[in-house]
Amino acid sequence: MNSRHEQIIQLVNERGSISVSELAQLTGVSEVTIRQDLNALERDNFLKRVHGSAVAPDSDDVNSRMQTRYKIKQGLAEFAASQIGDGEAIFIEGGSTNALLARALASRSDLTIITVSHFIAHLLRDSQCEVVILGGQYQKSSESVVGPLTRYCIQQLNFHKAFIGVDGWHADTGFTGRNMMRCDVVNAVMARGTWTIALTDSSKFGSVHPYPISIEHTFSQIITDDGLAPEIRNTLIKQKYQLDIVAQRR
Repeated sequence: MNSRHEQIIQLVNERGSISVSELAQLTGVSEVTIRQDLNALERDNFLKRVHGSAVAPDSDDVNSRMQTRYKIKQGLAEFAASQIGDGEAIFIEGGSTNALLARALASRSDLTIITVSHFIAHLLRDSQCEVVILGGQYQKSSESVVGPLTRYCIQQLNFHKAFIGVDGWHADTGFTGRNMMRCDVVNAVMARGTWTIALTDSSKFGSVHPYPISIEHTFSQIITDDGLAPEIRNTLIKQKYQLDIVAQRR
């Protein structure tokens, strides 16, 4: 994938829908080239083509979201990986930045990674680490398991740290998610009282989604990038979060 493809994916995901003519203008190539790019990206499920435009795929598609703000997310994942000690068992919930974290840990044979994400488990199929994937109802869109069986599995396992993906944060609502069942799984993890880390890029802060996360149990740590607005940063610090800001890669 070239840099123009990455730019197109980011624009499509940020806008939801964008025309071929506007993509050509923003990327500095012809509309014919853009149509060829869109055909290739659609084949790999990064976007969908409609007449004269490209639209974002299912918002839960992890593979597509990994390409949006990729360098930022990669930096966050590498920093998060540095927080994990030798021999630890860690829970990785799901989402694009968490998937990159899992990939960063693949060569560490001393780790046990517990996950609800089949996408992450597939990324780790040739890894050196031990992988435990939990049972439950399979959500095709997110490639994750949810429901009562998943909650039961979480209650039966011990882990040192848990890395959680979030969809939004606002001062009035706290952390929120788009999917009720996935939020239920996150809340079950947080109820264990383990060190829990919200791993997310700064674009999620300031947005609100329907389902609350961490009402009864607060995140232990937040890892995000330096695109975080100063007023949000100050609010999080006042709320006593351990806040780690990772410099964006230029």
